[in-house]
Amino acid sequence: MNPILVVALVCASSVQMPDCSRETALDVIIGPAHTLQECLIQGPVLAASAGHGGDTNTYVKTRCEQRKER
Repeated sequence: MNPILVVALVCASSVQMPDCSRETALDVIIGPAHTLQECLIQGPVLAASAGHGGDTNTYVKTRCEQRKER
């Protein structure tokens, strides 16, 4: 199991970057990553694959989170 989660937050351009969170995002896309570098690259890729690319009214903020143990 990958220890890192890529969390791509798609936020409205009217939302300031520090305020972009899971609660304020228009869409939240989650995927696996093996390293922090992979996580940072995968965020925009996941968002684009989900159809969130090139829109001037939104932006993507990538968060890298550790997977929680169950």
